[in-house]
Amino acid sequence: MSKDMLLGSEAIALGVKLAKPKVIPAYPITPQTHIIETLSEMIEKGELKAKFIRVESELSAAAAAMGASSTGVRTFTATSSHGLALMHEVLHWIVGARLPVVLVNANRAIGSPWNIWTDQTDSMSQRDLGWLQVYCETAQEALDSILQAFYVAERVLLPFMVMIDGFILSHTLEVLDIPTQEEADRFLPEYKPAFFLDVNNPMSFGNAAKGDMFYELRKDIEISMEKSFDVIEEAHDRFKEVIGREYDFVERVMCDDAEIIFVTSGALVGTTRVAVETLRNRGIKAGLLKIRYFRPFPKEDVIKTIENAKKVVVLNRSVSFGSSGTITQEIKSAMYYSNQKPDIYDLIISLGGKEVFVDDIVSIVSNIDTFNKKTILWR
Repeated sequence: MSKDMLLGSEAIALGVKLAKPKVIPAYPITPQTHIIETLSEMIEKGELKAKFIRVESELSAAAAAMGASSTGVRTFTATSSHGLALMHEVLHWIVGARLPVVLVNANRAIGSPWNIWTDQTDSMSQRDLGWLQVYCETAQEALDSILQAFYVAERVLLPFMVMIDGFILSHTLEVLDIPTQEEADRFLPEYKPAFFLDVNNPMSFGNAAKGDMFYELRKDIEISMEKSFDVIEEAHDRFKEVIGREYDFVERVMCDDAEIIFVTSGALVGTTRVAVETLRNRGIKAGLLKIRYFRPFPKEDVIKTIENAKKVVVLNRSVSFGSSGTITQEIKSAMYYSNQKPDIYDLIISLGGKEVFVDDIVSIVSNIDTFNKKTILWR
């Protein structure tokens, strides 16, 4: 283990290097570009033995990733915003083919109007694909999540998205604890697929499927998504044993006796941590539930954490127009299964990089009795 100060994008690239992918097809897009620039430099210098494929679009990057993974090699790509949207068709094909591609998405708003700053609409709009999704608060968590993503994806045969908030993480410096290559190799052994394209052992992949077979294949994706809970726990336990850092599906901050709990994800968690500490210092029993995994969604963890609170405030950076904040939908759905149901407030706190300060979150508590629990609240 060593320490270094790196940009979040450099931390991602380093995590990818430690994972030893064989193929990296990618196309530049702000604020993700630093990731693939750094990886291409690593390959050019001989620090990473991988094939870098320069493609003409994000759609081509996804298609090349699908092709590479089909041959049985560890494959990585990265994108953001409109790039992720352009990949959409092939993302469906990748999950349907059960290929363990790992993709980093630097969260960024989708136009119109044009905007390069962060919100989570781009990735949360892909939530129904069948990709696993994890949202990172820090660059350290992002680096570690790369290794964990490959570990899980290759065991459940589902692709995996790792999310970082654009600019907030991708373009800021952070002191990191960096695993050695030996530690990374102990945690993440070489990928050995059971089935792959091989001219010496011909098989059929991706043929047409009639309704009954198509239905069964889709059902199997859901079965594997449920199985991923156990595999993710296994990855967390193994990561703690080998690397020494601990992770879970969620993180709870002062929730045991909390009367009001904030729920959020990504880099906004850091600001909310300080807000909760501020409220505690003022004698208000506040807590924080950090959502790491969005797919699979940790319903049981959510229920156990928030069912005894009086009020739950969900801070969203994504909205499903005509319904509610995207995370709020998941929280309300989970709480359907609880006998105790706190008041849940659905706040759209930031889109397109609208800044959120500690005072903004603290002020929510003093004004909460004026909020309408039945509608979206734009703050």
